[in-house]
Amino acid sequence: MSAYQKVSYHAERGIARITLNRPERRNALDQELLTELRDALRKSAADETVRVVLLRGAGKDFCSGMDLRTFAEDTSGSLEKFRAEARNMAGLLLDMRRHPRPIVAVVQGRALGGGCGIATAADMVLAADSAQFGYPEINIGFVPAIVMAILRRLVSEKRAFELIATGAVISAGAALEFGMINRILAAATFESDVEEFVTNLASKSTSALTMSKELFYRTDGMTLEAAIEAGADVNAFARTTDDFKHGIEKFLKKT
Repeated sequence: MSAYQKVSYHAERGIARITLNRPERRNALDQELLTELRDALRKSAADETVRVVLLRGAGKDFCSGMDLRTFAEDTSGSLEKFRAEARNMAGLLLDMRRHPRPIVAVVQGRALGGGCGIATAADMVLAADSAQFGYPEINIGFVPAIVMAILRRLVSEKRAFELIATGAVISAGAALEFGMINRILAAATFESDVEEFVTNLASKSTSALTMSKELFYRTDGMTLEAAIEAGADVNAFARTTDDFKHGIEKFLKKT
């Protein structure tokens, strides 16, 4: 178990479980929590036994977004200070994309603002049927500026701008329709369904998962030709791995 103050961390049987642990504040984000979360992600990335990262919030909500109390207490701060704090959040989203293992966000309750950004920056999102998602920053004269880059890659341009401009909070069903999440799980079987999903994912080849994630996001800014060439390189390298050789051997024995 971890010694963090606002995040909990535990790794076992190939699954690193990271929990935002400020339930009394609906897991609102402050600089300490962001720093601890980034450290926990680095810890899981360095652990060769970890095959999947499970990210969730303690209590009723996943994350209510940035802790507005800290903003209110520091309205007279310098632009450089605000920029450094913003870059901590930006660094977190990049850490998630660069993490070598799949990150699965499990959302119960609300995932709003920066919390919605963290959830949708994960590689996959499992949501309770009662979960809610949104970017309500516009309602306080703020901008979901950092998470916008993630949102634009997930949903259509019109949907993305609607969410940003209206600050609407949407249901899990709408989030699934928009393409923001992967699955909606029923409350009655939520925990068992989550465990089944991540356990199955953790049973896959570590090297294949790592290469798949790296290639998937690396091709974002590539031309079609460059992306196909990158795929050919990964295809060739994958054939040299022990996981592939064992997988082929296992398949041939079955047939």
